[in-house]
This record gives sequence, C-alpha cells and structure tokens, in this order.
Amino acid sequence: MGKKYYSQNGLLDLLKRKTDEESLRYPIIHLKGHDIEMALTHANQYGEEYYSFVNGQYTTQGGTHLAALKEAVVKTVREFFKKDFDASDIRASIVGAIAVRVQEPVFESQTKTKLGSINAGPDGPAIRTWVNEFVKKELDNFLHKNSAVADALLKRILQSERERKDIAGIKKLANERAKKANLHNKKLRDCRFHFDDLNNEKRHDSTLFITEGDSASGSITKSRNVELQAVFSLRGKPLNCFGLTKKIVYENEEFNLLQHALNIEDGLENLRYNRIVISTDADVDGMHIRLLMLTFFLQFFPDLVRNGHLFILETPLFRVRNKKETIYCYSEEEKRAAVKKLGSKPEITRFKGLGEISPDEFGGFIGEDIRLEPILLQKETSIQKLLNYYMGKNTPERQQFIIENLKVEKDLVETDEKDALRKEANVMEI
Repeated sequence: MGKKYYSQNGLLDLLKRKTDEESLRYPIIHLKGHDIEMALTHANQYGEEYYSFVNGQYTTQGGTHLAALKEAVVKTVREFFKKDFDASDIRASIVGAIAVRVQEPVFESQTKTKLGSINAGPDGPAIRTWVNEFVKKELDNFLHKNSAVADALLKRILQSERERKDIAGIKKLANERAKKANLHNKKLRDCRFHFDDLNNEKRHDSTLFITEGDSASGSITKSRNVELQAVFSLRGKPLNCFGLTKKIVYENEEFNLLQHALNIEDGLENLRYNRIVISTDADVDGMHIRLLMLTFFLQFFPDLVRNGHLFILETPLFRVRNKKETIYCYSEEEKRAAVKKLGSKPEITRFKGLGEISPDEFGGFIGEDIRLEPILLQKETSIQKLLNYYMGKNTPERQQFIIENLKVEKDLVETDEKDALRKEANVMEI
C-alpha cells in the first residue's frame, strides 16, 4: 500500500508488455489527446484482447468507452480504405487499450468494472461521441502519415477475410453434422441448468467436465449432479493444434462437437457452462492430454481462459484406510500424515486413473468439497510467447528447462522422505 507506479509511455508500455513485439504485424499505434489515450495493434492470435481504464481504474468489463473504441476503429478503417470490410475481419486478432478521464463517472456495478453511458464532462459530448470523434480524427491522420503501417493493417484484414471465407464451406457442413450429433451425442452427457439460463440462481455452478475416455467419464457420469454437471468424453489424446488455423476446429469432429457443447463459436455471450474442468488421469498420458486441451483453448478461445472459466480437476492420488476410517490424500505429504494418524499399517491404494475410483467415491470429489485449480493468466503473460515456448519447436532453452526440472515419482518420494528426516533431525538436535 502507498507504493507509487510510473509508466513513461502509458498504454504503449502496457501493450508492449502484453504482446510479443517481434510477431506483431505492425508497430503499436499510440494516440493521445486531452483526457483520452488509446493504443492498438494486430497480433498473431485468435480473438480480441482489450484493456480499458477510467480515471486510472481498470474496467475489467469494459463499458461505453470500450464499446465506442471498437465501433470507431471499424468505422475509421472502412472509411480510410473505402471498403465495407466485415467488422469481424477488422477486429480479428486486435490487441487494444483505451484510457479516459471524466468527471463523476457512472459505473454499472458497485465494483466499478463497467462504465455506464455518461458525458465526457459537464458540458461535453456523450462518451460514445467523444471517443468516436477522437479515433476517427487521430487514427485516420496516423494511417495517412504512416503508409507502411496502413499497408500492414490492410494485409492483416485481408488475411482474416480469406480465412473466414476459407472455412465458410466446411463450417456449414461441420455445423450441420454437429446439430445431428447433438440429437444423439454420445460424447456429451448434458445437465439440466446452464450458465446462459440468466434467470436461474444456480447458473454459476454449471460445470462441464472434459474427461479422457469412457472409463473416466463413466465414473463421473454416474456420480455427478445431473442438474448442474455435464460430461464431455474425449476419445483419447486430442490433436495438437498449436500453429494451426481455426479451420481445424471445424475439420476435427471432436473439437467441433466440444465447441458446440460450450456454444462459444461466436464468443462467450452464450457460454453454456460457467466452469470448464479438464479432468485427466494422474499419469504422463493424462498430463499430455491436459496440455493439449490447454493449447486448444489458449489458441482458439483465449477469452475463455482470461475470464476465469477454465479449471483443472484435482482428484486424490491415494486412499489410506483401516477398518474404522478412510482418508483421501492429494499428495505424498497428506499420505504420510494419514498413515501416521491411522497407524498399524493401514491399507494404501494409489489411484493412477480416474476410472479406478468408484462412482460412490467420486461423488465426494466433485461435490461441495470439489478441488479445482483455476487456470490463471498473469498480467504480464503473452499467450503467444507461452505457446511458442511450450508447444513450439524443441529449442535448446526448453530442453535445458526440462533437464533442470524433470522429476519422476521415485525422485519426489525420496525428496519428501529426505525432507522429513531432516526435519526430525533438526528437532532432535534442538
């Protein structure tokens, strides 16, 4: 508290931190006016990424100023190039930010995360008009003065247009196939209430478990809450989609069915489940499937992750029991504590797969005491850099990271045991 932060270049510094500058289509456009500032560029990613501020307050849900920015960019670009581009082609892959200073701002929520519709000042124009006029004038002037940036922007828009038209045909066929599959979708065991049921108080508890194979999905399906918990079963290891275009989402039947189950083809407005939970075995294959699914969501639906909808299901690694008591343990440390508590050589079971856990037991792990690990992106995280590092070419840097951090289960157990012995030794010395 009381610590001061200073950014010399304002929103330009923010976007530099949020993007991989080497992969940008053109240098970040940074425009400033009286009580208004914006920054804009196009990256090599799917979806749009925006940051908005009012009087220094980060408005995570945007509001009038952000809506006006999106609208103004589309309108200005169309007029500059004198072509009626589709709005989605202009905004595809945009990373942008806007900051405004206004007197007595009105927010739509108590947390001040969404700006309402107000004027820019006591006698000033409406926020929407003010932002539109600023963007139209400044962005248009910038593009006229910087022809290289304008050319790069045009190429990015035309690429998005080609990609959209390229998948139009297969998209129609895939959607028809998905509609037919939804009637008898063996992959999806749906629930009764969904996140888009706006009048339902339980909507925020709606959950979709993504499982590997029929064995794991069987345990969850039998023990789930049918009102709020749905299950989508993968065939096995999904396709590694890193570096592929969104066309693969429609060509790959499994990805397309998952997209339709979530209802996120056109954005998150109609998302059917508040929590999407990746549920895999606690082994190497399970970790690989988890990584491939994380790649899928980060590559094609990054907003789903940014808005906190993606989780990893934590299930117990061990069951320690005697005739009187059963304890489920999620780590070696918890297992040792359970063995110490029960004493007399209790029975220890190591769960390697979700299918090994009976439906009766599983019900306790996905009920009120469910353990979920949220997938959170740190403020400075660049999704493109993240995917390039972990899913790109096998670089010497990644090889060295694996060598330095690789541990097998035996090593972990030995390390834990050594740590425990050290602690005991320290106690004895004291």
